[in-house]
Amino acid sequence: MKRITLSRGLCTTRKSGVFFEALPSHGVRVLDLPEVLMTSKTISDQPDAKSMEGPFTISPRGVGEIGGALRFLLADFFALYLKTKNFHWHMRGAYFRDYHLLLDEHGEQLFEATDAIAERARKIGATTLRSAGDVTRNQRLSDNDTENVPAMVMLSELGSDNLRLASFMRETHAICDENGDLATASLLENWIDEAERRAWFLTATTATDA
Repeated sequence: MKRITLSRGLCTTRKSGVFFEALPSHGVRVLDLPEVLMTSKTISDQPDAKSMEGPFTISPRGVGEIGGALRFLLADFFALYLKTKNFHWHMRGAYFRDYHLLLDEHGEQLFEATDAIAERARKIGATTLRSAGDVTRNQRLSDNDTENVPAMVMLSELGSDNLRLASFMRETHAICDENGDLATASLLENWIDEAERRAWFLTATTATDA
């Protein structure tokens, strides 16, 4: 009896011109020749892990451009997160509970994105923020340390900031498109939608024609 090994975990034996396949249950199954040939071809056509590894498609220049844009963007996310939490903590007025909970939800959404932004920068080979001072040096959205900010002013300011954040993300998306970075662009599209939704809720809440 001659044993023919097709791959790891799969073998056939030939006896009197008939092929048998060894099964995990210790039984056998008769194979005809076309099936044997097809099985062998299918196995041999499967690439190994090494052959599936391809070169990184983003150029060093692209990594620098995208990484720089993500650094600014991450700083803006942190700045807007802290401002949102600031207003969440210091909210006052007749609709305190509604606004307090709304800003808490927005803050969680902003913070959740920060880790994904930083990790995406590292995935493409760029570096990211390292400290609170790094955030301050790179943020484009302004802080608000004023005491006793009226509720409507808080919501209006956050609405404007979210629209600006969406605009910054569109600029970053364009940089990704120029450099063929589909994965980062895809992430940005989701974050743009979230920012526009936050802005919608905030501007609708402060509308004077309601």
